[in-house]
Amino acid sequence: MMRTRIKICCIGSIKEAQMAISHGADALGLVGKMPSGPGPIPDWLIAEIVKGIHPPIASFLLTSEQSSEEIIYHVKKVDTNTVQIVDELRSGTYADIRTALPHLKIVQVIHVTGEESIEEAIRVSGEVDALLLDSGNSKAAVKTLGGTGNIHNWEISRELVQSVRIPVFLAGGLHAGNVQQAIETVQPFGVDICSGVRTEGKLDPSKLEAFIRAVHKL
Repeated sequence: MMRTRIKICCIGSIKEAQMAISHGADALGLVGKMPSGPGPIPDWLIAEIVKGIHPPIASFLLTSEQSSEEIIYHVKKVDTNTVQIVDELRSGTYADIRTALPHLKIVQVIHVTGEESIEEAIRVSGEVDALLLDSGNSKAAVKTLGGTGNIHNWEISRELVQSVRIPVFLAGGLHAGNVQQAIETVQPFGVDICSGVRTEGKLDPSKLEAFIRAVHKL
């Protein structure tokens, strides 16, 4: 079986980035401004943290922008090698982003609310590099676009993974105690975690180590 990749999200400082990398993270998530949820930091700090993230570690900018123009502008400000679009793209196209930033990897978040999420994933899968399944709700009065700490229906996620031909990350309520079951059920390319490796909002080295050991069955 292919090794499951690990993305540690909501990185808030250079120290947290170094801690996650030293424990074996494959990717780090840096959260831009959001309507709700944990972990947003200013763009200047994202840019500073990114300077210390080197290949093969991936740096993900989480952006809530919904136009290709604003997404391009946001990425250029922080210089990550990957953009995670946490809401629906309403203006412009993924092709616009690729033209402006040809080396950027594009990850689209799919908020798994029901069977309709599978159709949405299939529709966009030909235009992006990867999908990330989360438990938010972009239709709520105050949008929840990630970091909810809630589990969604993994059976739907499993069906979704089987329906597309690009890598899929799984997020939403994961922790050391359930991640192996999640991997066995969904068979994702990678797993993504924020609150499950934190104590009082800070990255917790013991929880981080336990989570990574659980993913790799160490």
